[in-house]
Amino acid sequence: MMKPMFLQSGEESDMITCYLKYVLDPQKIDEFENYSKMWIPLVKKFGGIHHGYFLPHEGANNIAYALFSFPNLAEYETYRTNSEQDAECQTAFEYANDTRCIISYERSFMRPVLE
Repeated sequence: MMKPMFLQSGEESDMITCYLKYVLDPQKIDEFENYSKMWIPLVKKFGGIHHGYFLPHEGANNIAYALFSFPNLAEYETYRTNSEQDAECQTAFEYANDTRCIISYERSFMRPVLE
């Protein structure tokens, strides 16, 4: 498996991956997909790697997931702080609020094992 682009060869990883589980309004999957596409470049803008959103296909029609990583928890916290002040992030937050595509979400942090 390839190392994330922010790790040098042989470097130990403090990388954290944020795992999000969303409960969606099943009538607003298209709106959630639009919201998802807004966030992928924003995570990259703040130094993270977005691994994608995973939308319902078979099975539950109202559950989606997202995964993105930062080099360490401190850089994730910086992203969270900066996103609160960023106009593009605020637009994405407002879009989700206005469309009410997200009913709830859970956030967990994982330490990936890559090699």
